[in-house]
Amino acid sequence: MDTVELLPVTRLARLAPAPAAGTRWLIEDLWAAEAVGCVGGLPKQGKTWLGLEMAVAVASGTPCLGRFKVPSPGPVLVFCAEDAAHDVRERVAGIAKARGIDFERLAVGWIGVPDLLLDDFTHRRRLSATLAEIKPKMLVLDPLVRLHRGDENSAAEVSDLLGFLRSLQRSHQVAIVLIHHVRKSGASEPGTALRGSGDLHAWGDSNLYLIKRDGRPTVVAEHRANRAPAPFAVKLDGDPARLVIDDSSPLQVDPLDDKILNALAAAPLTRTALRERLGVRNETLGAAIERLVAAGRLLRVDGGLAVPVPPSGDRREWNRP
Repeated sequence: MDTVELLPVTRLARLAPAPAAGTRWLIEDLWAAEAVGCVGGLPKQGKTWLGLEMAVAVASGTPCLGRFKVPSPGPVLVFCAEDAAHDVRERVAGIAKARGIDFERLAVGWIGVPDLLLDDFTHRRRLSATLAEIKPKMLVLDPLVRLHRGDENSAAEVSDLLGFLRSLQRSHQVAIVLIHHVRKSGASEPGTALRGSGDLHAWGDSNLYLIKRDGRPTVVAEHRANRAPAPFAVKLDGDPARLVIDDSSPLQVDPLDDKILNALAAAPLTRTALRERLGVRNETLGAAIERLVAAGRLLRVDGGLAVPVPPSGDRREWNRP
């Protein structure tokens, strides 16, 4: 009889504890350490600019967008399938100049191949070997539609691609930023608007979405295991151009948001009970709920909705009766 190798099993108490709060981020509030995920948005909304801004921040150890700190900087690799190498060089050089960074010493590496197909065995081997050699902190791949030959609406094909990327992340301890488009029709929640299979949304540990709000490109973040910052507007500015936070005027807050939070202040409610209490349309309520969840201001718990408890208060994760 053949001997079967057992799977390794370790008692939970003997596993390493969760990292300290300061080591959980690659870019504080924007991207978790060693996280995989998408930067999603419509064409010409600044997705590539945001990906390159993140790359410069991680490689240089300077705050992303001038605000979000990088606790542990390191090399970054980028592959931009739709941009010429000299165009990406010019963009990154401009970002570095605007941020006061020495471009010649900036450890952002360009993957110089005509194409990089994540569903091609040879390309997979070359990418994995490259990560093993360079050991980057972050890999930026832009955009997903140019990185495979399959059907992005096929759950099986997309799952295979994402499984490969997850294996790279685990094998090489690298954060992976996948630039991707959203559907023009949009959705009540940015993540569900990602084009193609729903696996893309579920796969991400950290996701950033560039959406239009109050007529301005706005970054909405979501994280699997961390609270997200409030959405913030961005714009291209300066000479050379770079992406900056647009503080010219505060984003308008939907009054329904406050009504939802006030209704849940005492105790959690189901979505049905909340809708009946507020007397709003189901579609309108759904959009507001997803917006608040993405911003970390609302939690889904035990089949209901609840307001997170501030860290200085009750240490339970949510309020209970």
